[in-house]
Amino acid sequence: MEKKKWKSVVWEWVESIVVAFILAMIIRAFVIQAFKIPSGSMRSTLLEGDLILVNKFIYGAKVPLADLSLPAIRQPNRGDVIVFIYPESPKKDFIKRLVGLPGETLEIKNGTVYINDKPLLDPIFNQRYYYNRGEFGQEGRKIKIPEDNFFVLGDNSASSQDSRYWGFVPRKNILGKALVIYWPPHRVRMIK
Repeated sequence: MEKKKWKSVVWEWVESIVVAFILAMIIRAFVIQAFKIPSGSMRSTLLEGDLILVNKFIYGAKVPLADLSLPAIRQPNRGDVIVFIYPESPKKDFIKRLVGLPGETLEIKNGTVYINDKPLLDPIFNQRYYYNRGEFGQEGRKIKIPEDNFFVLGDNSASSQDSRYWGFVPRKNILGKALVIYWPPHRVRMIK
């Protein structure tokens, strides 16, 4: 009798661990995922080593092992800090600020981003200096953003490999919106 009771306890533990693992994988795939910031391209918003949580369902989470996505709650907005699959290397995830939307014309002039010939005056943009670098960030060059694509920039423009260098982020590559820094404790905050 004692042996059956012991097997029952072990089976309960195994069952609980399996259920917890399956739930964690579902949450990670469709709801929220943790990421670590590897570089200083988003300084001062995000620092190297910050651990963040990314909302994956807001833009429509991708279904693993299928070319499908869940319905989006909303579309990506200008100013969102997004995590996406790097267009030049699908095994890498990048994080940048979304600046240009599909169909818009973008130009970087005198450190300011212009959308459809009007400067971005929102403080998250106009308190930063954007350098004219890369093929898509040359001075005097106006870029037309293709449909279903976005233009992203790092907040630390002097040290960021972003759309100025490699072009646009296809909508299908966007994984989610950065929500919160949860580690280290003295940097816990919502990401704006």
